[in-house]
Amino acid sequence: MLRVVVVDDESLIRSGLQMILSSAGDIDVVAACEGSVAVETVARTRPDVVLLDVRMPGTDGLAVLARLRAQPEPPVVAMLTAFATDEYLYTALSEGAAGYLLKDTDPEQLVRDVRTLAAGGRLLSPAVAPAVIEGYLGHSARAASASVDALTAREVQVLSLLGTGLTNAQIATRLGLATSTAKDHISTVINKLGLDNRVQAAVFAERAGLIPPAADPDRSPAPERHHQAGTR
Repeated sequence: MLRVVVVDDESLIRSGLQMILSSAGDIDVVAACEGSVAVETVARTRPDVVLLDVRMPGTDGLAVLARLRAQPEPPVVAMLTAFATDEYLYTALSEGAAGYLLKDTDPEQLVRDVRTLAAGGRLLSPAVAPAVIEGYLGHSARAASASVDALTAREVQVLSLLGTGLTNAQIATRLGLATSTAKDHISTVINKLGLDNRVQAAVFAERAGLIPPAADPDRSPAPERHHQAGTR
């Protein structure tokens, strides 16, 4: 039996969730409580999964999450809320929530979600998943752009051409270099950026904004960038 604790300050919500989950033959709702006694209840009942509301009168669900995750043997905690705001979502995930679900989740789906959480899975409601993806891509793009600043102007050119899928010989021709020199530049770029291969470098170049998503391999190389450290 999967042991579940439901934390919500609305008694009607607690009763409804308890009825839904208990209807599954393999789930036992060992407690349903208000946020003010959540930490003590979880410590006493030792559930496998906690479904925790975010906004509760007099209780900050995210603060409860942090306290639960700080326990020596923390339970799996998923937020179950009516609020799909980015602020709540990102804070919950950064504090260790294994899921962020909305209260309009289909009852049968909620049962499946609890099983997935208990098995070590991580879940996002379809309504909030796009925000997480966009946030990740935005962070990746910013990180990639910042890392490019560690490259010389010539290395930026090489990286941009790598992004178009050109071979070592083609890059050498474009830049008027010996093939061996172009190869050395490519290796340096990959090492500086902490990448493993040229495929990763090509993806990195796109995320850094050095090439458009549908780049033309025959277009001219990106213009040299001028760094403050002009001696490189």
